[in-house]
Amino acid sequence: MKIINRIALLGACLWLSACSVHDDSDLRAYVASVKARQAGPVDPVPAFRPYEAFNYGAMLLRSPFDRPVVELQQLLRSAGKKIQPDFNREREHLENYSVSVLKMVGTIEKDRTLWALVSDDKGGVHRVRQGNYIGRNHGHVISINQAQIEFLEIVSDGLNGWIERPRSLRIEEKE
Repeated sequence: MKIINRIALLGACLWLSACSVHDDSDLRAYVASVKARQAGPVDPVPAFRPYEAFNYGAMLLRSPFDRPVVELQQLLRSAGKKIQPDFNREREHLENYSVSVLKMVGTIEKDRTLWALVSDDKGGVHRVRQGNYIGRNHGHVISINQAQIEFLEIVSDGLNGWIERPRSLRIEEKE
């Protein structure tokens, strides 16, 4: 074992001594020639325009994504039907949840009826078919397909009346 250690130590010494004999005069000459070159001109710092603050003055106005109230009133008049939720019917289980916490997780077909599977925020999964109600705003399911549930919510129009608002729940894609 001592012989192997001595041979390894001798080999390491020879290897280190071989590194010290290396001639690096060509490298030193190249570095000297690069340092001797004249430096090129430096571009001046570009002039920047000062920042101009924008004052947003429409905070109290209607959102551009909402329909104007006048247009909503005309829409109600043109529809010709009296929209009002049925307060006398028995509420279904999924009407206790906000639509924002409900997620469509799949579909199943039983007896030629397509059922959507909807999960709530407590981990429960519920079956929904066309005609059921969903969400806190009297959402009536009008159609179901493999990718989404479409329903109409009945919400207040802000003028002591009601309007229908189309909504949908799309199936969540797993990555």
